[in-house]
Amino acid sequence: MKDEEMVKKRHSIICASYLFLLKDEKILLSRRFNTGYEDGNYSVPAGHVDEGETVFDALLRETKEEIGIDIKKTNAELTHVMHRSNTDSNDERLDFFFVCKKWNGEIKNAEPHKCDDLSWFDVNSLPDNVLPYIKKSIESSSSKNIFSEFGW
Repeated sequence: MKDEEMVKKRHSIICASYLFLLKDEKILLSRRFNTGYEDGNYSVPAGHVDEGETVFDALLRETKEEIGIDIKKTNAELTHVMHRSNTDSNDERLDFFFVCKKWNGEIKNAEPHKCDDLSWFDVNSLPDNVLPYIKKSIESSSSKNIFSEFGW
């Protein structure tokens, strides 16, 4: 048996950044539309970290792309990290959740082809159709739990 065959291939983990935009005890949620994944359910502005990009740079890029605002690093705080097993696609995820209460620009639905509602909801009274891992991360963040696992 060749040495290369004996070496177990190291698995990879997909990283993503998520924004908890807060105002007056409310959180901004976006309802997924026409994406092929969990359409009709609420999430938060988010996206995958691209190769060569930091977790925070991904947050800045996705925030601008999805809701048209700019945030500064000094105004966003890492509040939760989730190690998640995605049973639909049999992959692992490492999700970074940031809280931000101050931003520049007007919030708008900058991706109407992927989002059909952008609304504020009371953090303690979320709609029933929030993605389960998003709901858990909001609850964990609210209770100051910095880390959780989901889907295992």
